[in-house]
Amino acid sequence: MSTPENHRGKALIVGAGPGAEDLITLRALEALRAADVVLYDALVSVKLLDRTPLHAERIYVGKRCGKHTMRQDEINRLIVAKALEGKTVVRLKGGDPLVFGRGGEEALACVDAGIDFEIIPGVSAALGAASYAGVPLTHRDVSSSVAFVTAHSARCGASADLGWIGLATRVDTLVIFMGATWLGEIAAALVEAGLPASRPVAAVSHVSEENQATVVATLETIEAEVKRNGLQAPLLVVVGEVARLSEKLNWFEHSRLFAGVVDTS
Repeated sequence: MSTPENHRGKALIVGAGPGAEDLITLRALEALRAADVVLYDALVSVKLLDRTPLHAERIYVGKRCGKHTMRQDEINRLIVAKALEGKTVVRLKGGDPLVFGRGGEEALACVDAGIDFEIIPGVSAALGAASYAGVPLTHRDVSSSVAFVTAHSARCGASADLGWIGLATRVDTLVIFMGATWLGEIAAALVEAGLPASRPVAAVSHVSEENQATVVATLETIEAEVKRNGLQAPLLVVVGEVARLSEKLNWFEHSRLFAGVVDTS
């Protein structure tokens, strides 16, 4: 038996930002406060769950490569099922829902089921890395174009998805999501595509979180440097001359490094 339209709930597909809980938007906080059900990802700050009502049901649906709590089609069905119960469902996602976040798939599931939905943008990890690691994605002296790509194939296979590799020589800055597992393969492919092995690269781990760490190297050395410094996923990689600027502009890690230092002169 179908649910009467006036008794149906709605779905709010919400971007939580790149890591730090205070980078969420006011609109997204309002959505959390109205939630009856929250389906949240692995990269979402659990502190944000404290912003939900006491009655709200909290369901972890995190997906990491090879470790899926729930498949995407199951998540889609759960969003729809809870909304058909008359509930306000918040799908809380790291970064922005529509930048490699599968928010479009979830919104289409709502359309197919006749569920009202809203998409609330969030600060993408790419923008978080630009601000928190001091890697401006554009800079009028060295970069007037930028492309966002992902190395993560739809099925998360044994090798990276490099269908975008042709972009390498056509943009000044390349931002690579979900490339930690295949960093060496990606770097070699970029050099083979025509980029110099000396092209600067910044790799930023855990963007905007207390344990954020950044490595600046080259395509030739980035894999070894990431391993040597112990950087772990989630990792965002920026390829281009702008990566060099992190050494001067990485205010977040620099301020943390010098915190508590007392001038005794």
